[in-house]
Amino acid sequence: MHGKRLPYYSHPHGVHPVQVMPVEHYENFPVASLLLPARLREPVEAIYAFARSADDVADEGDAASVERLARLHDYRLALETSARGGPVRDPTLVPIFDRLGRSIRAHGLPVQPFRDLLDAFAQDVVKTRYRDFAELLDYCRRSANPVGRLMLCLYGAATPDKLRQSDAICTSLQLINFWQDVAIDWRKARIYLPQDELARFGVDEVFLERASTQGLDGVDGEGTARWRALMAFQAGRARSMMLDGAGLARALPGRIGWELRLVVLGGLRILERLDATGYDVFSRRPTLGKSDWLRLAWRALNYGPRA
Repeated sequence: MHGKRLPYYSHPHGVHPVQVMPVEHYENFPVASLLLPARLREPVEAIYAFARSADDVADEGDAASVERLARLHDYRLALETSARGGPVRDPTLVPIFDRLGRSIRAHGLPVQPFRDLLDAFAQDVVKTRYRDFAELLDYCRRSANPVGRLMLCLYGAATPDKLRQSDAICTSLQLINFWQDVAIDWRKARIYLPQDELARFGVDEVFLERASTQGLDGVDGEGTARWRALMAFQAGRARSMMLDGAGLARALPGRIGWELRLVVLGGLRILERLDATGYDVFSRRPTLGKSDWLRLAWRALNYGPRA
């Protein structure tokens, strides 16, 4: 998952709040920021350490797929044991799961979101294409949404409506990240664009290879037009999903509400930047800089998200 598949209410594209852990891998994860209440820093750190470590198993290094899957199975066993308060037998996993297990028990966290994350990591080891949007959404349900759900549980705000809104924000952020990273993922032989939608818009893997090597300007005009139509469709859908969940950012009080407003605004700003570049993600990955975040932080503090 090349380290960017865990979106929730932190800066989604490369600028982070002050943190107590390094975050070079997970630019979408709220890693025990000083904006968090002190009582939540330990469980958030524990969730982050678990997710980062498991994601590295799935994606880092030179291990064969069978070895990665076997190691993720070890993580599943350790998760179930630690959640019950039992001893983790693998000494290499004790530092991660002792702390995670304590946090699960102390805060009454559901175990299913952690299972879902491990399922998504395992899927990323073996799956490189998605048949349709429903299949991609199912992946996002397990790879993106669990973190948001866990955060709402920690804040005591996990009502059905808020969980639905959180899912919309998390899935939207993940989709935005996918569309930022089309070229990066292509170089890793992975395509998150749904196969049926590629076909509908007349974009194939030959186009992706040519655009990746020659840039969008090196592709014929008709192919570029089809690509831009496809990406405008993807961006519009992600935007609608983000706005569908944005009410959560207005509903949550205090620091979590401010951070969530910031991430919603940041995601929407990235979509604007994608559009402004004509969806040329092959020449340069669209990101937000410090000046962008300063403006968004002020807007989040004073106005909240707007369509």
